[in-house]
Amino acid sequence: MAETRQIPFKVTDPERIPAKRYYDEEFYKLECEHLWPHVWQMACRLEQIPEVGDWVEYSNLGKSVIIVRTKDGVKAFHNACRHRGVPLTEGSHGNCKTKGFICPFHGWRWNIEGECTFVYGKHLFTEHQLDNEDLKLKPCRVEEWGGCAFINFDDNAPSLRETMGPILENLDAHGKSNLRSEWWYATVLPANWKIAMEAFMEGYHVMRTHPQLQQTAPALYNSMYGFDTGGIGVPVNPDMSVKDNIDSQMRHLELLSEGMAGMVHEKELVIARQLVDAEFPEDPQQAVMMFFGMVQDQITKQLGAKGEPIPDLNAVAVSHPVHAVEFLFPNYFLLPFFSCMSSYRIRPLGPESCLFELWSLAPFAPGEEPPVPMEPIMLPYDSPDFPPIPRQDYSNIPLQQKGLHAEGFEFMRLSNVKEGLISNYQRIIDGHLEGKDQAKLAAATHKLGGNFDGSPFEFDF
Repeated sequence: MAETRQIPFKVTDPERIPAKRYYDEEFYKLECEHLWPHVWQMACRLEQIPEVGDWVEYSNLGKSVIIVRTKDGVKAFHNACRHRGVPLTEGSHGNCKTKGFICPFHGWRWNIEGECTFVYGKHLFTEHQLDNEDLKLKPCRVEEWGGCAFINFDDNAPSLRETMGPILENLDAHGKSNLRSEWWYATVLPANWKIAMEAFMEGYHVMRTHPQLQQTAPALYNSMYGFDTGGIGVPVNPDMSVKDNIDSQMRHLELLSEGMAGMVHEKELVIARQLVDAEFPEDPQQAVMMFFGMVQDQITKQLGAKGEPIPDLNAVAVSHPVHAVEFLFPNYFLLPFFSCMSSYRIRPLGPESCLFELWSLAPFAPGEEPPVPMEPIMLPYDSPDFPPIPRQDYSNIPLQQKGLHAEGFEFMRLSNVKEGLISNYQRIIDGHLEGKDQAKLAAATHKLGGNFDGSPFEFDF
């Protein structure tokens, strides 16, 4: 039977999240001890390690892991020399097929299978210190999905697929495993990692944070969030002509592309622009639906004809629907739209600091792939070099972190209609901190798929 621990600032009302969870040192230490060692973490993209011997170092909260491509597939090892514990890697990536991993302290050596191949001055050690099995690098659990390697420090945790549930299959159907990274940015945000994650768990913030999107497609956003502020209930404007509605949708796609390339790629815009003057039904809503159906059809056909690995976008929209943002607990999420996606990873650096990374992912024909970014471009969080959409989000996140310390601000109050994902995330975190049954936590985690803009759930852990 799983142990149950008492934790501070537990979520007892699904609509109210205690503010101290985002900056209290004790709560942060509980996460370091009882959450992160037991969850699946996206460690690297597989295109970073295409050849045997290619390796990448992944670290989080002081723990370092080597992910390496071997002749038998991807393996992971805890990054510590078995002699005195010095990390074996110098830099963040490389290839060790010929020389293996060499300790910079005393020169002991391991091959890519984790076997010790050289000990300097063997005669200086007693026999039991040099047992072959005991000298092997300690393996770390690793699984592949979606063009990425995921690691878990807990050998007894449910598998990645058992943990994440059907959302992996849905994203697979949309071609996630076939995407390649075009660029990779990163920044340090002065905010708790959960605050950074939660900024993307609802679209309710678009009206104020991303006004260019709201102004271009007000009916779309008002239909989802603004019934009491002029929303008309459908994502098109029946008072506008069909052409104006289509032009508005096209401009919205252009802003999404400008704002974050992986959400709508330029090559998809080229195809969409070909269709704006097509013949459409007189009913604006039918016209807009037809437009998007045509865009998805032509992206499938035109990019597929170039050899790009594109699924039938109209078919998978029905068979394997995904939402605007899909989260893989605890710190990785994707923004799918047509054939491309943006992806985000957030790692804690302290109670009120986190490393925030983002990738633009797209399909490419064999031989046409862009150079693989091996390290992120590090920027200040307020840098104008960030795409507009994350730059606008970054303007809010540090301010929110400061506001949580305000006198009398005891909890965040959530909409039970649109901000439920925040509540569900926080209560699953509580389950990990309390030591609840991992199978039940995995079943709860399944519910996070498609929960963007959703409601709080009842959990049985």
